[in-house]
Amino acid sequence: MEKIKVEHLVKAFDGPEGKTRAVSDISFSVEEGEVFGVIGLSGAGKSTLVRCLNLLEKPDSGEIIIDGDNLKDLKEKELTKRRQKIGMIFQNYNLLMQRTVLDNVCFPMEIAGVKKKIARKKALEYLNTVGLKEKAKAYPATLSGGQKQRVAIARALAAEPEIILCDEATSALDPETTDTILKLLKQINEDFNITIVLITHEMRVIEEICDRVLVLEEGKIAEIGEVKETFESPKTVALKRLLLTGQSDVLLSETS
Repeated sequence: MEKIKVEHLVKAFDGPEGKTRAVSDISFSVEEGEVFGVIGLSGAGKSTLVRCLNLLEKPDSGEIIIDGDNLKDLKEKELTKRRQKIGMIFQNYNLLMQRTVLDNVCFPMEIAGVKKKIARKKALEYLNTVGLKEKAKAYPATLSGGQKQRVAIARALAAEPEIILCDEATSALDPETTDTILKLLKQINEDFNITIVLITHEMRVIEEICDRVLVLEEGKIAEIGEVKETFESPKTVALKRLLLTGQSDVLLSETS
């Protein structure tokens, strides 16, 4: 069943030479419970695309449909309610540095009006899920990059989302920590049946946990399909360039 449907999405920005399309007439869908990857080189339009999925960036044209509802047709109150079910995880974590780890995870529940006692109990459960229950009283400044990203994941779970959008969530992490975070995301996908859209420029991230991949180049879809099939038989110059740049496992196995 389709969880997300994107139809003819266009988003442009003003530049020195006029308007430039960051996303140009893109259409695709994401199935419920899927881990869907979007990959492209820097400037391909990945972050603009993911921010359009919850209207943090308002498209110039096109439709974003979630569970059959067109987000552009929702009133502000309805859109706010819908956004509460769409978690976001960023490269720079976006944690509140003056709050403890526990209070960071409680924050979405505070906004939703959950009673403090209930929020704290649930926050501890989510911290346990990401393996950081013992860090509940710590502050973000004392944590490693991987631990900060785990807090960000726990905070996203606190809103009980149906969708999680990951914008380069592992690009600031070392390879070993990246593997740990990817395994955690896959576990969350399976345990909670949360649909994940994962934006990255790293081939191995896509290969590790994604079911399907969309290859983006200059704001347009170059290829889309099952990860293994798409990477083993690239049809476009865009994907071949990414394979050479990313040194994916598929490419390495073929050339070794």
